[in-house]
Amino acid sequence: MAKPATIKIRLNSTADTGFFYVTKKNPRNMTEKMVKRKYDPIAKKHVEFKEGKIK
Repeated sequence: MAKPATIKIRLNSTADTGFFYVTKKNPRNMTEKMVKRKYDPIAKKHVEFKEGKIK
C-alpha cells in the first residue's frame, strides 16, 4: 500500500491561548512549515497559527 498524499497537521495559536485547528497538507508540494492567519475565539481576534505535530 502507498502512503497517503496528505498528512494531518495541527495549527497552534501564537497568542498562547492553547487553541488549535486541525487541517491537512501535502508535504510533497509544501515542504516548509505552514503558517496561516485565522480567528482565535479565546483571544477574540485574528492571529497567526503555526504548524505543529499531532500527538
